[in-house]
Amino acid sequence: MQRRSIMKGAVATGATASLALAGCSVEEEPGDAAAEGVDFGLPEGEGEIVIAYINWDEAVVATELWRQALESAGYTVSTQEFTEVGPLFEGLSSGDLDVFLDGWLPITHATYMDTYGDQLEQLGTWNENAALTVAVPTYVDVDSLEDLNANADLFGGRIVGIEASAGLTEAVQNSAIPTYGITDLTLETSSTTAMLTELDSAIAAEEPIVVTLWQPHWAYAKYDLKNLADPQTTLGEAETINVLARTGFTEEFADVADALGTFAMSDDQLADLENLVFAENGGDVQAGVTAWLKDNEFKDLIA
Repeated sequence: MQRRSIMKGAVATGATASLALAGCSVEEEPGDAAAEGVDFGLPEGEGEIVIAYINWDEAVVATELWRQALESAGYTVSTQEFTEVGPLFEGLSSGDLDVFLDGWLPITHATYMDTYGDQLEQLGTWNENAALTVAVPTYVDVDSLEDLNANADLFGGRIVGIEASAGLTEAVQNSAIPTYGITDLTLETSSTTAMLTELDSAIAAEEPIVVTLWQPHWAYAKYDLKNLADPQTTLGEAETINVLARTGFTEEFADVADALGTFAMSDDQLADLENLVFAENGGDVQAGVTAWLKDNEFKDLIA
């Protein structure tokens, strides 16, 4: 699920993307001040909070939303990007990190919760309609994972995937492919950025392509895509996106934990925010989030 775009802004920068090697993290400088004139509705407080994230679209925008909100309330916030999920969960469990806003449960991050869950606090669920998908452009005459292997030549024997460490990759490789007997296509892993680049090029040329993807994602707003039916539910049912924190976070930052626990975004709100950041503002995260906050009340997200 990792999106490896070169983005500008407080949460993600081109330098960060190039420096963050596999399994490593890059601690970033605090971003600029929060959007002026926005009533975030948070009680004033103090202290240092480290928000960890993987460069996934929903994680990037949610992290920037909360960076601005917490800094407006008086907290010192730094963000730390990870290129793989395991080290992030390890950092949360050890107390080196405070918050992660993009825990997918109960399937995608199940392995990490089995390992580290008893050392974490699950503060709340902020989206209840997340899903792993395998998708094709609507002009492709294939509708189900059951039919994928019979059309291997149409796709050049390739399923264009994302990062090898992603839970989506594991689900497709270890569940969907063997269940549907997909022996004539190879799942090629690289990065989410590379996958999206191939998707964009294929659609521009109206060529067949099959990719691993997930919802919510701004690609569904930009392109005419359809998810291949998964009658055996190999990619799982709809999941929830959750706020996870280190043990002791609620005791130390009770007001923040309460607000994070009530945080919620609908599919439409999240899609609108992602589209504004990644499509209309060219990936300038801070500018896109700030623009979104001018027309949307953050305090309504924590009501």
